[in-house]
Amino acid sequence: MTRPFRSRAPDKKTPNEATIGEMASEFGVSLRALRFYEDRGLIRPRRSGARRLYGEAERRRLRTILRGKKFGFTLREIAELIASDSGEADLEDGLRAEKIVDQIVRLERRREEIEAMIVRLRAAHQTRRQAPAAIETPSELDKG
Repeated sequence: MTRPFRSRAPDKKTPNEATIGEMASEFGVSLRALRFYEDRGLIRPRRSGARRLYGEAERRRLRTILRGKKFGFTLREIAELIASDSGEADLEDGLRAEKIVDQIVRLERRREEIEAMIVRLRAAHQTRRQAPAAIETPSELDKG
């Protein structure tokens, strides 16, 4: 005897879960960014059919991702931080001292590079402002 096919109703969203749209709105990120972080294994929302449902653990992970990005960490480094998550509320609390020093050195180096580029761009801008305006000459076609 064969059983008739019954579609299973998707699991209900619990009160502390958020849909992908709610999560994007709550954290000010795009849906694409959330899917990207999921593809990279940084967040793992619960699936209910085609729906993604984000709980408190995913919120904590996303906070860590966004905070790590603000501190200039790469996604690989952020993934390592998440993997070694000790349940710390703040990213800074979970960082080892040598990781902090390494990041400070890297950010200072980037700051020096950026400041050097700003100086070069200001000089180029000043040169352009001081250059006489190009004198327009009529083309041979305009003479006739």
